[in-house]
Amino acid sequence: METGRIKAVLFDLDGTLVDSIPDLAEACHRMMLDLGRPPHSVERVRTFVGKGMLNLVRRCLGADENTPQAEIDAAVARFRHHYAQVNGEQSLLYPGVREGLEQLQAAGLPLACVTNKPEEFTFTLLEKLDLARYFAATVGGDTLPHKKPHPAPLQHACAALGVAVQQALMVGDSANDAQAAQACGMPVVLVPYGYSEGVLVDSIKCDGLVSSLIELPLLLQRI
Repeated sequence: METGRIKAVLFDLDGTLVDSIPDLAEACHRMMLDLGRPPHSVERVRTFVGKGMLNLVRRCLGADENTPQAEIDAAVARFRHHYAQVNGEQSLLYPGVREGLEQLQAAGLPLACVTNKPEEFTFTLLEKLDLARYFAATVGGDTLPHKKPHPAPLQHACAALGVAVQQALMVGDSANDAQAAQACGMPVVLVPYGYSEGVLVDSIKCDGLVSSLIELPLLLQRI
């Protein structure tokens, strides 16, 4: 398969490859009960996902600059405890994900997973859903000092794959992915079904939209 100038593909995880909201929402639910607070609905938690675990917890708490750090730390500890128990239990691959990854791998393209999810939860989820075997590199939200939308995680993944950032494509579901890619001169395409923090995906500047990862091989011929 001819893939144009693209020599590697980087993927976001939550909301792009995997619908992990059921597990994230369950961990948030248990955390809020532990803290004596009313839990949020699954759909509300969906709007909180996008900038990593700490931001998810802060959004659940309604935290601001006046929230004591000890309160946030306690909530994070409860979330980590509960998410470690439920991570991967109800999460599902989106339609077309495995087929798309298989096609790209068969074409000889190295793949990477670049997510804001902490490493320990990322590797567990990838293994549980039999996705780890597709990725030659994985960058979590705590692999580096910065996470998306900072460009560093994408640059780190490209270095691990041995390709220039301009030769890679980022595939994600939110402005975090688009901004990270654009900050390092990498083309980016988005999926419309993920977690975009309440922002309409078609309003986010990107190089294209794909309704399924099955569409990626054909798209790569045009980029």
